[in-house]
Amino acid sequence: MFEEIYKQIEKYQTIVLVRHIGVDPDAMSSQIALRDSIRLTFPKKKVYAIGNGSSKFSYIGSLDKNEEYKKALLIVLDTPNISRVDITDINTYDYKIKIDHHQFIEKFCDIELIDTTATSASQIVLELINATGLKMNERIARTIFIGIMSDTNRLLYNASPKVLKVISDMVNAYTFDMEQALNELYSRPMSEVKLEGYIAENLKINENKFGYIILTAKDIERLGVDSASAGNIINNFSGIEELQTWAFVTEDVKNDIIRISIRSNGPVINKIAEKYNGGGHKLASGVRVKTLEEAQKVLDDLNLECMQYNKEKNK
Repeated sequence: MFEEIYKQIEKYQTIVLVRHIGVDPDAMSSQIALRDSIRLTFPKKKVYAIGNGSSKFSYIGSLDKNEEYKKALLIVLDTPNISRVDITDINTYDYKIKIDHHQFIEKFCDIELIDTTATSASQIVLELINATGLKMNERIARTIFIGIMSDTNRLLYNASPKVLKVISDMVNAYTFDMEQALNELYSRPMSEVKLEGYIAENLKINENKFGYIILTAKDIERLGVDSASAGNIINNFSGIEELQTWAFVTEDVKNDIIRISIRSNGPVINKIAEKYNGGGHKLASGVRVKTLEEAQKVLDDLNLECMQYNKEKNK
């Protein structure tokens, strides 16, 4: 399938790369790295990475201006379902390719490369480059490294022999400052540290080992953080004995949505996320809803999943 994708990249003069709404380091790294690799390989092609970015991830690279591109190839990265693609209408593009590592939800592209054994979309981009005529340099290698380190939390999760080998081969071939890249990836303001303390103090945990907190717009303003901050620190609550599944609910007044970040140490959560038009992995997912009433339904379903999981575990 790598060769099929490469043939389409060769064919089109204009190529647009997108990823899911609510940008994260792996999504943006895979998008930027593949864009830059195509540009390096085919300097005369028009290649754009578009979508809503975040100043927090400016160290990864910069996005291009959002425009409608005619007669173009669209490459969708790190996105399993069409509702989460960060553009208005994918049907304006001539041909569409999906590159993803999430569980399959729906087909919406002409070519769909889905590898659920991969740690990240960035890993699949690296394998695509290695398997085809696409070129690499130190800057692209650094971008891919950031994406893989982010989605594996510095190889704490899913550190398979395969990903260890491809990273080892890459960093041996291309020299960049890995320590600086990791420092930028894990740098955070004091306001997020204080937010983490507030969440630890106020997280509600029940007998099913389900924990949650609802952060209102007033909480966000008082703590001096933004609506995405809770999602940035949710992984820090893994490994707590009293928690099996936990969810951070945050009011986002600016975008008129409620953000829900979810993590689990056992119960499968992505099916619940998909039920509410969210998505993600079995143990790490996210949802966006319109009201706190909808958010409560998500919490109720997660709690029920925890209860059923514990019953099965105790049999």
